[in-house]
Amino acid sequence: MADIRHAIQIAARPEAVYLLCATARGFEQWWAADVTERDGVVELGFFNRTTIYRLRRQTANPPYLVEWVCETGNEWEGTQIIFRLEAGGSNTMLRFFHKGWQSETDYFIFCNTTWGELMFRLKGAAEGKSPGPLFLADKLGY
Repeated sequence: MADIRHAIQIAARPEAVYLLCATARGFEQWWAADVTERDGVVELGFFNRTTIYRLRRQTANPPYLVEWVCETGNEWEGTQIIFRLEAGGSNTMLRFFHKGWQSETDYFIFCNTTWGELMFRLKGAAEGKSPGPLFLADKLGY
């Protein structure tokens, strides 16, 4: 099994960061423009919905932990996405994990790079810099 790991210091309290990691509305601010949520299940649509990642909230301990299990997606099915938040004054250390990949394929490596960029977009959203979703181009038809 292979895991993706990232850590980033964010100049915002855990409560603000948690909302970005635990809700569809939060994901829309830094991850994807096409996001829906129903009954604790979030769907993120990419490339005009030819790719859909369905995430089911598995564990929530606001504002310090949220875990998602991936139900669909190229090599994502059965993996876990974990956001662990550690308070430090008015800052938060975000420890991110995308665990349970079968192997380190080229797609795994591509996703690792993309997650790195997404962490900086999440940081920007939490710090009020409003970068918008990474995959906005999908919504515009690119």
